[in-house]
Amino acid sequence: MKVVIINRSDSIGGAAIASHRLLHALIDEGVEAHMLVIDKQLTDDPAVMTVGNGLKNKWNFLAERISIALRTGFDRDTLFKIDPATHGLNLSRHPLVKDADVIVLGWINQGMLSLKGVEQLAALGKPVIWVMHDMWNCTGVCHHSIDCTAFQSTCQACPLLGGKANDLSTDTQHRKAELYRKYPNIHFVAVSNWLRRQCRESSLMSKYDVSVIPNAFPIEKFTPQRLPNSDYGIDPDKKVMVMGAARLDDPVKGFDTLIDTTKYIASVMPDLAQRLHLLLFGGIKDASLLEQIALPYTHLGTVSDVTRVYTYADVVLSTAQRESFGLTLLEGLACGCVPVTFGKGGQDDIVDHLKTGYVAMFQEPADMAHGIAWAIDAPVTRQQLHQAAAQKFDAGIIARQFVELFESLLAKSPQG
Repeated sequence: MKVVIINRSDSIGGAAIASHRLLHALIDEGVEAHMLVIDKQLTDDPAVMTVGNGLKNKWNFLAERISIALRTGFDRDTLFKIDPATHGLNLSRHPLVKDADVIVLGWINQGMLSLKGVEQLAALGKPVIWVMHDMWNCTGVCHHSIDCTAFQSTCQACPLLGGKANDLSTDTQHRKAELYRKYPNIHFVAVSNWLRRQCRESSLMSKYDVSVIPNAFPIEKFTPQRLPNSDYGIDPDKKVMVMGAARLDDPVKGFDTLIDTTKYIASVMPDLAQRLHLLLFGGIKDASLLEQIALPYTHLGTVSDVTRVYTYADVVLSTAQRESFGLTLLEGLACGCVPVTFGKGGQDDIVDHLKTGYVAMFQEPADMAHGIAWAIDAPVTRQQLHQAAAQKFDAGIIARQFVELFESLLAKSPQG
């Protein structure tokens, strides 16, 4: 079986990491798999190939961003929160695409593929598996709807587009609807049960079958080892909490809730505060926010090896408003950290409340604090947490689920 995976990058962003992990999980299962990207960072991986060229890729990216900026009054805060998929490459003639039995789409925005480009692939008649890493497939233009419910009917007056009554979100939603209707060989895969529920509630996708297959996870790279705090200059007697993101103060990550949680612990639970140290990794746009944290903390900045960071922690936190999957929670769990999180997203697929972690009431800093208090003395070993991650998310298990889906769709395909 020959499979080609298409994703904007091979390593930048959670979807890229997940797609690259799936690539090699499939290869390990005997599938002849390749990956096409426009942003290749892992230069030593022969299974990943770049497509387009520097000038064309840059034009597609800039043209789309400019069209968004003109509609939003050059609001930089929303510039990368929406994607209309108006510009991208035509990959239908690429040799790996033409030779593939199955095409797998991942995160294809920001100049990788337009909706027209997706149609050109679907028109080949091959099974197209579209793996959804966020809500974009079931909304107009946004990747996370947050509190907006317009995707359940008609996307219009989009708050990310300045609230215009008939805007880009309406047009994009209509173009997606036509694409989905016209090509039944597109099959959707959600990375969590929560994401599938969002699809069922959307006007775009409520009638379509959506499979749930989690992200493939290289469990063997994450060990339940606990390294000494002194390596980071942290008090050896402290319990360490870790939280990370590509950008910590991205509004969807809920950094304000983290700050409120630390303030609650410091003022209401002083004995707990004395036991804790917060370890942060990832970029931050407004570094002054760090000064509002009411507990001792260390900010590592962007790290190249996240697998090692978790081995210095006892608890992994996520205060995100929405998580399509919850990769940092899974990484922490695989290293033996107890997850503490909210449940508005894919976290429920990862965390078994009061067994392998704590699911706090949504946006309640007090309950998050109580979850941390439970987690630092949780009656579960690091090895047990590692095994819980392995049973659900081991890359081999996930790859075999995909292979079964491929074979099922190929059997139904006119070309199968």
